[in-house]
Amino acid sequence: MPTVNFSISAQSENPTKVVVKTGEGFEIIVDEPENMGGTNDGASPVDYVIAALSGCLNVVGHLVAKEMGIELRGLSIDISGELDPAKFMGKSDEVRAGYQAINVEIDADCDADQAVLDEWIEAVESRCPVSDNLANKTPVNISVK
Repeated sequence: MPTVNFSISAQSENPTKVVVKTGEGFEIIVDEPENMGGTNDGASPVDYVIAALSGCLNVVGHLVAKEMGIELRGLSIDISGELDPAKFMGKSDEVRAGYQAINVEIDADCDADQAVLDEWIEAVESRCPVSDNLANKTPVNISVK
């Protein structure tokens, strides 16, 4: 199967706000809350990271359930992550800048027993591209022109 390329283009509107245009023609506003110096016009970048994870888990969860013959009536996904802002704020290099951990709780509305759900979630986690990017080191090449 050939690879698929995803791309975005982003334009800074102020020091905290960027308007992102996706290759599919969607627009996403990324900002910071007012207490972080932002204009609160959109979710923060770290909110979008875990929001993207929820979206991917939803898609893959339904796909895998269909393949396994599970009648999935719906999913409720709660995600939390703890982040120490010290490195981001330039106060310390002792902790990483990103999430220290991301915790996901999924409530699957279906009649499957726990053994089937365990098999289902293992497949979902292994096949979710966003989960894969978060759990494994992905080369990020940043340059300035």
